[in-house]
Amino acid sequence: MNHAIAARLTGLACAMLTLAAATTTPATATTPEVANVQQALDALARTSGVVGTIGEVYVDGKRVGQGSAGSRLLGGKGGRIPVGSRYRIGSQTKLLTGTVALQLVKEGKLGLEDKLSDLLPEVASQDIVERADEITVRQLLRHTSGIPNWFTPDLVDIYDFTTYYPPIDLVKKSRSQPRTGEPGEKFSYSNTNYTLLGMIIEKVTGRSLASEFDRRLFVPLGMSRTYLAVRPPQGIKGPHGHGYSTDDQGQAHDMDRLNASYGNGSGGVISTSRDISAFYRAFGQGKLLPPALQKLLTDPPENAPSQPPLCGGEPQLRVIAGGTASFTSVTFSSPDGRIQFATSTTTNTPDPAAIGRAINQTAKAVLCPGK
Repeated sequence: MNHAIAARLTGLACAMLTLAAATTTPATATTPEVANVQQALDALARTSGVVGTIGEVYVDGKRVGQGSAGSRLLGGKGGRIPVGSRYRIGSQTKLLTGTVALQLVKEGKLGLEDKLSDLLPEVASQDIVERADEITVRQLLRHTSGIPNWFTPDLVDIYDFTTYYPPIDLVKKSRSQPRTGEPGEKFSYSNTNYTLLGMIIEKVTGRSLASEFDRRLFVPLGMSRTYLAVRPPQGIKGPHGHGYSTDDQGQAHDMDRLNASYGNGSGGVISTSRDISAFYRAFGQGKLLPPALQKLLTDPPENAPSQPPLCGGEPQLRVIAGGTASFTSVTFSSPDGRIQFATSTTTNTPDPAAIGRAINQTAKAVLCPGK
């Protein structure tokens, strides 16, 4: 796998939680000012490497802005992406997985200090996770377990669109990598943590992760167009944007059939701007978790990376991102749940960091007019 692809896999994986820890401002007690979304997305679409982009702004559950720019397919083909299209939310899925796991904690079915080896004995008995008898649910949630990431260029063929990999097989891939620290020692982003949390949810409830998402989140919150894709060839239903990745031979691959088994609890949810905004609204309003448990997901560990405020001032705006080669999805949401700007950008670039910076500027233009 070439260096560009490696950067896309590892760089974005690190950027996801960096953005999750970032904050900015536009929320006030009054209706906030929102700039022209279409104009801001038109500017984003002119960024090198962007194929197409969509986004919607919601205030108190009402859509107050929307837009679509660029094209549905590479080379300006396929027309624009329909604004309400489904898209992969990538590692934003982790917040949903964490929420369900912490609901189980609230219900007394799972403990924050429960050991991985007790919850999933097979990972210890088969030596799939090193030091599983020391690793806790809290550490998995906080990315402080020290378990290495299975989603790296050396371990994953992103062009394998057809092979089904059970979650346990993905976890096995990480065993060949060195640990990133002592259990509980420090933050180190790893998809393996949330693959394991998805497995724990299934073990504790006796139901699939997809079923738990449906009954705990998607149905109660009216997220009627959202689902968890779990195995190939499951993909994005309906018209949607396509992203691309270039291989070692310089061939651009349409990543629309991205292997669904690579997602699961760490990144497999497919949603819409409306639906994911509904989740963040409920999350911010405290309808899903009590404050003490919610902080485990919103307050980053001490050494977790962060970004400077987008607009400055108070109150703050959370920024949650997810992506891989071919797409970046970002939701900007106020902690009180009043405001959401949910975006999806399909790409064809070896530099996802540049796309992330452009999306931040887009959000600044929309949510912080005049600043």
